[in-house]
Amino acid sequence: MKFFSFKTVVFFSSLLLPSLVMSQNTGVNSNGSNLSAIPTAVPFLNITPDSRAGAMGEAGVATTPDVNANYWNPAKLAYLEGNDAVSISYSPWLRQLVPDISLSYLSYAHKLDDRNTIGASLRYFNYGTIQLTDNNQNNQGTYTPNEFSINGSFARKFGDELSLALTAGYIHSNLSNASFATGSSVQAQAGNAISAGVSLFYNKKTQEFGTDGIFSFGTNISNIGSKISYSSTGPKYFLPANLKIGAANTVNLDDYNQITVTIDFNKLLVPTPPITDSNGNIIKGQSSDVSVPSGIFGSFTDAPGGFSEELQEITISPGIEYWYNQLFALRAGYFYQNPNKGGEQYFTFGVGFKYTDFTFDFSYIAASQKSSPIANTLRFTLIASFGGVKNTSGNP
Repeated sequence: MKFFSFKTVVFFSSLLLPSLVMSQNTGVNSNGSNLSAIPTAVPFLNITPDSRAGAMGEAGVATTPDVNANYWNPAKLAYLEGNDAVSISYSPWLRQLVPDISLSYLSYAHKLDDRNTIGASLRYFNYGTIQLTDNNQNNQGTYTPNEFSINGSFARKFGDELSLALTAGYIHSNLSNASFATGSSVQAQAGNAISAGVSLFYNKKTQEFGTDGIFSFGTNISNIGSKISYSSTGPKYFLPANLKIGAANTVNLDDYNQITVTIDFNKLLVPTPPITDSNGNIIKGQSSDVSVPSGIFGSFTDAPGGFSEELQEITISPGIEYWYNQLFALRAGYFYQNPNKGGEQYFTFGVGFKYTDFTFDFSYIAASQKSSPIANTLRFTLIASFGGVKNTSGNP
């Protein structure tokens, strides 16, 4: 449990940016990156929710489809084998800094027919219980800041190798306790926004090393939406609009052994803050006070340091997955983020177990406890498939 005084709550309520709850005290954003990262509202939207991708260096845009494609690449949902699938994931978060922050994720998919699939997901980020006190340290009760998002997707195959998907979402960010913000010049309120996304998945059967294989490519543009505000008259902040591009290659070594090698590249589609002088005048770079479309398109060319700085904004996630007889999986990966753009760098490991229609996945972040606030983070995921398999005619 965290303790905040009345003045502190008013201060946070005035700032009204969820990531600053952590950064004011720890120098860390709520997604685990340091303060050199490009600032956005609701950074929890880009935290990996599931254990499988979390064990492969946070890579999942082009891997073989499962129900958690709702987050990674909704276009992959069109290639699910079963009629229905549901997944539940849970991860304690930033436990080295605060004991009761967590991310929970629920994902569902239903196959309408052989070509069309719908998906839905719920993401809930809990900042833990905050104990409120007044200036005399008298107990003023507790409250729990939280954020959640709800997404729905429609995916459709176009032939046997290509699929596309559209996604729409709603985001709610409730950071401040308005009853404790009355002393502020800005009236606090929960932030709300709507978002959209578009994704593509391509996979082609191949022959490699004398055996069957699959090469796949995926891209997902997510969190494109309205700016979010935490007061009626205060500033509005960009959602963490995001571009994922990845490729994966799966090889069946024999009837029992399968290996997948994958890599993802990731970039935020939001303005890079300019360099300013003490009076706020721009010395280098471009103004961040732009519309959402301008922010997205300008995100490729607005870095004060030019093209070399734009390259620094790309995170890289290579990973590998091994399955034995589709019953037991071993996974490993590495996540790299430039020190000037967030500084997260760590290895990941994990295992998976499948029994009939159930799969349990576990992942672990192996990072330096001195340099990474998400070191030793665990993720747990349970997937259930049910309802049989749709055939090509669309009938059960």
